[in-house]
Amino acid sequence: MTMPATGSVRVPLGERGYDVRIAPGLLDRAGEELAGLLPSDRLVIVTDQTMAATPHLPRLEASLAESGLKTRTVTVPAGEASKSFGVFAQLCEAVLEPGIDRKTTILALGGGVVGDLAGFAAAALLRGLPFVQVPTTLLAQVDSSVGGKTGINAQAGKNLVGAFHQPRRVLIDPTTLDTLPLRELQAGYAEVAKYGLIRDAGFFAWLEEHGQGVIGGDQAARAFAIERSCAIKAEIVGDDEFETKGGRALLNFGHTFAHAYENLTGYGNRLLHGEAVGIGMVQATELSVRAGHLPAETTDRVRRHLRELGLKTAPGEVTNQGFAADAMLTAMRRDKKASQGRITFVLLQRLGQAFTSDQVDAAVLQDLLERPV
Repeated sequence: MTMPATGSVRVPLGERGYDVRIAPGLLDRAGEELAGLLPSDRLVIVTDQTMAATPHLPRLEASLAESGLKTRTVTVPAGEASKSFGVFAQLCEAVLEPGIDRKTTILALGGGVVGDLAGFAAAALLRGLPFVQVPTTLLAQVDSSVGGKTGINAQAGKNLVGAFHQPRRVLIDPTTLDTLPLRELQAGYAEVAKYGLIRDAGFFAWLEEHGQGVIGGDQAARAFAIERSCAIKAEIVGDDEFETKGGRALLNFGHTFAHAYENLTGYGNRLLHGEAVGIGMVQATELSVRAGHLPAETTDRVRRHLRELGLKTAPGEVTNQGFAADAMLTAMRRDKKASQGRITFVLLQRLGQAFTSDQVDAAVLQDLLERPV
């Protein structure tokens, strides 16, 4: 597998299609990218308190100003807790207060929380505003910034309130990862590994060889991993934008477990989304093994790779007591993919080929939850 140098991925959605640009230093050229693309020169940048303290916000503001774009910035608290009704309402009021029109663009600068929250505001305000994603975390760059899913969490579960709202463009500058804490990089890497597991076994094998470089700052490895991840997601989203055909659901590999773990830990810093996904992917792989689809050593291979890069791979690494099976089942039944009480899982037919199933044997699932690998 060779490293591409295109720096661009097209999300093929007809008139709603858009480009994902990937290049070091792109933050300093954001104005050039957006000036001729947006319907007006007015933008509202939405970011969080952590990002506001980095050099990235001034870089972006300066680039937009040089291209004649007028901006103001709204800052929200950092962390998953901001994906709430309360913060969403405050954000909407802050965006509306000085006056906007339907040509005003909302630009999300930050990680997945900022992108989900700002995107949902863009979808709701004035019944739809232009939207741009400028993701600054690995998780957001390879996953949440592409595909148009926006939303907030509810007490009943994660991402249960939201809308599909595609961005006009996604600008990915891998140099923003240089200021990202190691834990955030590791958490985002889980989503990178996911693409290899569900769609491209060769990519997963490449990650086994080069994953340390992705985490450690090898710019070529990072650029390739980001671009390949975005290309796989763009292909899946292009075929199933609104998750009605079953294909897009494959992107939730490990997430049925992960969302339950997040729900039971309160959506806080105790367990990051990507960390939960890493654990969930090991459990989903083992569920595939126990359902007879994979050889037993596949679970060991996935677990070994994630552990080598410092990710959590078992529920006991989050809490010594683990998670009660009944509590997990209750949380899983609240998942968006559940239907009439049946839990839908993404399983592996083989490495690089995934499928969805709501026919998992209840006894097998119960045993896995009671005795997780």
